[in-house]
Amino acid sequence: MSAPTHTAPRSSTPAPVIRRPPRVSTVTAKVVMAGTGTVFTLFVVVHLVGNLKVYLGAQHFDDYAHWLRTLLEPLVPYEGVLWVLRVVLAVSLVAHLGCGALLWRRARRARGAFRRRLLGWRTFSARTMPVTGIVLLLFLVFHILDLTTGTAPVASGAYDPGTTTTSAAYANLVASFDRPAVSAFYLLAMAVLGLHLLHGLWSVVNDLGVTGQRSRQVAVVVGGTVAGLVFLGNASIPIAVLTGLVS
Repeated sequence: MSAPTHTAPRSSTPAPVIRRPPRVSTVTAKVVMAGTGTVFTLFVVVHLVGNLKVYLGAQHFDDYAHWLRTLLEPLVPYEGVLWVLRVVLAVSLVAHLGCGALLWRRARRARGAFRRRLLGWRTFSARTMPVTGIVLLLFLVFHILDLTTGTAPVASGAYDPGTTTTSAAYANLVASFDRPAVSAFYLLAMAVLGLHLLHGLWSVVNDLGVTGQRSRQVAVVVGGTVAGLVFLGNASIPIAVLTGLVS
């Protein structure tokens, strides 16, 4: 007879699960959100300053639009600087959307099934950030088709692409905002943009590690001021067109 063999008892303890660290950490995602958000805020402010030139008349506004397209010529080709800015904004947009979705998903998972309902303007603006972001993305697509590419049926029937020597930016803007539905959508988008900036600028300070109470209060004031000025300045333009102040 063969000698009995003894087998070691199997352990009932499951093998430890090794979790790999996420490819993008939460801290990194927040820094990216803060950086790209700052880029968008600077663009919105500069864009507002350019838009307000419409009150100086068609010639001044068209000259400004033409200057943007010929900036740094002949060192760079026609619209070269504009295309560099567009690429930077497009990359920033992809990074902003990606990190925003990542942080939203992680925050939702961390809160679990039981979520406290908090009140206050800051909580409201924070909770609506995904919604306002989607609305702004849709508006961005509409705005490009309307006043940049002149794609029908979004753009007005009077859209003029202009030439390398002349610009029809003023006439295109007036023709677009002369449509009440487009002006109403623009006003709604500017209100959403103001709400998005209101929380976004405060988040930039918070995500970059500013912890002082006074600094946070300054951030709230600055964010509210910038959001209010952006809304009022941009919203005034379609109202001016509809009332005949700009025509």
